[in-house]
Amino acid sequence: MNIKPSLLDYTQKELLTLIKPAFRVKQIYGWLYHQYAISYDDMKNIPKALKEELAQKYIVNPLTIINKEVSSDGTIKYLLQMQDGKTMEAVWLKMKDTQFDDNGEVIQEAKFTICVSTQVGCKIGCSFCLTAKGGFTRDLSAGEIVAQVVTLKRDNNHKHNRMINIVYMGMGEPLDNLDNLAHAIKIFKENEGLCISGKRQTVSTSGLSNKIDQLGKMDLGVHIAISLHAVDDKLRTELIPMNKTHNISSIIEAVKRFPIDTRKRVMFEYLVIKNKNDDILSAKKLIRLLSGIKAKVNLIYFNPYPGTTYDRPSKASMIAFQEYLVDHGLLCTIRDSKGIDISAACGQLKEKTENELC
Repeated sequence: MNIKPSLLDYTQKELLTLIKPAFRVKQIYGWLYHQYAISYDDMKNIPKALKEELAQKYIVNPLTIINKEVSSDGTIKYLLQMQDGKTMEAVWLKMKDTQFDDNGEVIQEAKFTICVSTQVGCKIGCSFCLTAKGGFTRDLSAGEIVAQVVTLKRDNNHKHNRMINIVYMGMGEPLDNLDNLAHAIKIFKENEGLCISGKRQTVSTSGLSNKIDQLGKMDLGVHIAISLHAVDDKLRTELIPMNKTHNISSIIEAVKRFPIDTRKRVMFEYLVIKNKNDDILSAKKLIRLLSGIKAKVNLIYFNPYPGTTYDRPSKASMIAFQEYLVDHGLLCTIRDSKGIDISAACGQLKEKTENELC
């Protein structure tokens, strides 16, 4: 199989070393990130000879949509296929509806977030995660990460200059693919491209403490979210076996070293599982654990999938947990469940599609 790099693998500066003359790079960049071109045929003002030359070396967009499910709340789950036939998922999340004034004029457009994958499968092996059941296949290239955002914006007719947030929270552990992740972040930030600032990009990690330090030293301006999920090492090791190597203490220390905008907070994701970590004693421990950190806790309902042994917590226990944290000075929100009527759990659409094809 002839696997080619994608034009989406490169920053504008890098393309300037590959494509001549220089003004063509600006034109091509516009086709990639403003018009969402998926083939060289889309690039109307690029000479045929140059397009033929580029086509021999580079593919335009390495992804194809092979399945998608649309939720009643506007969430869209995508299954995307790459050149080698491997698949992974990305999610289009509607965060806020369009707002209108009394005359029906738009005063604020709807706000969206794209949940991006960084690997095919995952090495971390979290016991609650469906992605882990399939094991690890490979890292995504920077272009395959970037192409998820380009593809979903194109499919939803979302103009290039409309704001979008990116969360690296899909399939895979982002920091386990740090080099390609960092390169994708830089490509997203390009002024001539999608111009998505670091403050609109959030890297969610299961807690590779040494890689948290490495990301911090890169000074990319991104936010970081820690998938904590437990307040003691015994339970966290059950949920996230990697905790044996990167325990809670090492993660907390790495977070304290991470460069944070003084106006922002470190997000701690806490997946709430019935009768596992939803009690008030856990809430008390969480307050002590995050003492001294400008933190925000995001409580997440566990989203059950076929075969799991874990259960979704009750709404009452979620509210009680949240209220205890807030009453004791810790900012806390409950994440709205998105796409609960579709294959919303990470890895679920991939497994469902593969089972249907068997």
